[in-house]
Amino acid sequence: MSTERFQFPGADGQLLSGRLDVPAGTPRAYALFAHCFTCGKDIFAATRIARALNEHGIAVLRFDFTGLGASEGEFENTNFSSNLADLEAAAQYLRETGRAPELLIGHSLGGAAVLGVAGRLPEVKAVATVAAPSDPHHVTGLFREHIDTIEAEGVADVQLAGRPFRIRKQFLIDAAEQNLSAQIANLKRPLLVLHSPIDATVGIVNATQIFTAAKHPKSFISLDGADHLLSRQSDAIYAADLIAVWSARYIGEAAQQ
Repeated sequence: MSTERFQFPGADGQLLSGRLDVPAGTPRAYALFAHCFTCGKDIFAATRIARALNEHGIAVLRFDFTGLGASEGEFENTNFSSNLADLEAAAQYLRETGRAPELLIGHSLGGAAVLGVAGRLPEVKAVATVAAPSDPHHVTGLFREHIDTIEAEGVADVQLAGRPFRIRKQFLIDAAEQNLSAQIANLKRPLLVLHSPIDATVGIVNATQIFTAAKHPKSFISLDGADHLLSRQSDAIYAADLIAVWSARYIGEAAQQ
């Protein structure tokens, strides 16, 4: 396995930091991974999932959304819509280099993002979500005690996972305006929903709502005993192995036979 590191222009022109993990030999398909809210491409779950997918012959592009990790831009100026645009930019970069993604994978809010963007990417043949909320507005619960301040003053500094972030009112407005259920219903791609029944950050009811909104073919797998961030190595590898086996029916040359 090898890694390509590069930058590509994001939604607003800032350079985003990407990492393409490539398996030995010729990849049977390319995947695009969207990380969780305020996380980054190098979070444990993203790293483990990418490596495990490499073992199944799938190359994986993971990148830092605008304002996070090694990417340019200001996080306070981003929102769910800009995340979708960043994903489109990442797919465009792969497309221009002859490696258009056939598989989308999203973790937590990144899961909601891949559900929202899949319809804009014609090459995508399958979508997998891990611990995804059914509504982007769910993420505002992480800083609910600051919402009144944000509404009144237009901005507030909040602590998320022990790090400071500035959240602007436009983030709340954008999240409230999303209609993810309609996009899920019109996904027109095979969908795999993975979720832990003990997820304390994004409850299992979200998986039920996503699965109910989606049309067949759709599948659900319980990540029994896993936490929201898949912090145990065995849970991350298990999720990746399941995604690889499930997606083999839809992506790569095998899907054409």
